[in-house]
Amino acid sequence: MKTKSPQDDRILALAEPVAAELALEVVRVRIMSGKRPRLQIMADRTNGTGIEVEDCARFSRALSEVFEVEDPVAGEYDLEVSSPGIDRPLTTLPHFERWEGNEVKIELDRLAEGRKRFRGILAGVEDGHVGLDMDGEDDTTMIPFDWIVEAKLVLTDALIEADLKARGRGAATTEGDE
Repeated sequence: MKTKSPQDDRILALAEPVAAELALEVVRVRIMSGKRPRLQIMADRTNGTGIEVEDCARFSRALSEVFEVEDPVAGEYDLEVSSPGIDRPLTTLPHFERWEGNEVKIELDRLAEGRKRFRGILAGVEDGHVGLDMDGEDDTTMIPFDWIVEAKLVLTDALIEADLKARGRGAATTEGDE
């Protein structure tokens, strides 16, 4: 899920070693079409503390050196290195484990239970399957990871608060919050 095409796969193969040298993880690679294609690479710190602008700039400069030699995109393009954001895509099983308990939207490459799109609370990972607790369902739905083509956290107040807390900027408690 980090990539969608063979060209994305090639770019990922070039980007991952560069990211590893900087203690970063490539979250996703996409080439966005347009008059001038945009190569978007989302990255995060491997220690889970969240990527900063300076990290993106260092990664972008290092990637530019590699891409100048390897030329993975034909013609001119813009390189965009960014954070995955609070409502980040989930592209690996460890992402699903890390964000357990949060609301997520998942899209599959095939029908399951008569649909391709699911929304619910992440309920863990087991044997290559992602657990999802959905409203109105008594049992946890287990979705094979290999069937997932897109997954993204849903922006909620709880997710925002958890992000602020992780960055040491949690909301101040007010009287009655305790």
